[in-house]
Amino acid sequence: MTETDDNDRILEKAWDGDRLSCDEAERLFYLPLHELGRLADHRRNLAKAADYDGAGDRIVTYIIDRNINYTNVCSVGCSFCAFYRREGAPDAYVIGRDELAEKIRETVDAGGAQIMLQGGQHPGLPMDWYLELLRFIKEKFPGVNVHGFSPSEFIHFRELFRKPLREILRAFVDAGLGSIPGGGAEVLVDRVRREVSPGKACVDDWLSVMEEAHAMGLRTTATMMFGQAEDLRDRIEHMRRIRDLQDRTGGFTAFICWTFQPENTRLGGDKAGPQEYLRTQALARIFLDNFRNVQSSWVTQGPEVGQLALKFGANDLGSIMLEENVVSSAGTSYRMTAADMERLISELGYEPRRRNVLYELVADSD
Repeated sequence: MTETDDNDRILEKAWDGDRLSCDEAERLFYLPLHELGRLADHRRNLAKAADYDGAGDRIVTYIIDRNINYTNVCSVGCSFCAFYRREGAPDAYVIGRDELAEKIRETVDAGGAQIMLQGGQHPGLPMDWYLELLRFIKEKFPGVNVHGFSPSEFIHFRELFRKPLREILRAFVDAGLGSIPGGGAEVLVDRVRREVSPGKACVDDWLSVMEEAHAMGLRTTATMMFGQAEDLRDRIEHMRRIRDLQDRTGGFTAFICWTFQPENTRLGGDKAGPQEYLRTQALARIFLDNFRNVQSSWVTQGPEVGQLALKFGANDLGSIMLEENVVSSAGTSYRMTAADMERLISELGYEPRRRNVLYELVADSD
């Protein structure tokens, strides 16, 4: 078989919706950008055609929620993070109940029914502090889903509280946790993690939290932050690991990738540009054949590139992000309203619809 024949075979597999190997994915990445985008858009339509009573290929979803960082105190000190503070730093904080309630109330008033609750790996907060926090939210705002605590945080809890992971997860769910975000994944290759975040959970630990959560019926997202110390093969290996887990559990609701923002971080370096982002997201849509949803990352790329990403495999524009602290600490800050999102979606000929964490449509857009 000639190289041309082999390329044609890979393209045919990608178009037909067949599973690709890591080597085949690497070959696809270097297609002309418009060709890769066309393939990803086609795969998006194949994945979504049956959703929402057969209208899934014509619908683009979004959600109204708020990313609340309950503390910026963290004992890890990842070199890519500009947000964390050491315990005792002048600007270190742990959120109070009144401030938390006000943030959630503002979210509900804006039409939101979910908060994302994440923090640094605080070395001193006891388990009861977290459980009481969840009970407080559940009591005050019973209709709000708490999408909270990354796998890395749960590994930190396991070590800090000296309890089995399943016991901790069960206690958090009983207190009010509804779903788990994919934060802390960065790139799921231990060589990369040892270089940029040696104090954070290893790959197997991160995956073990997700597998345990899925076994308990919790739904989670899968994420990737790229453009730090990894290469293309590392990104594909990351995708392979989450694809393998999705084969076993089916518990991931969506995949979201974004680019490392180097400003104000110790790691530094150059930003991955829009083309690199679009290529990586498009490849993810094609390679992750068992993921129904791919979310565009306008938070790091800006609204215009976020809109363009809807033609590179994404079927969701994410959240209006009433609050975002981690990326903005690294020098990147974009904001959008629900009206902005609906306009961007409609301009491409799609129907904008609000959703919940399970990608169920919750209401007609106003």
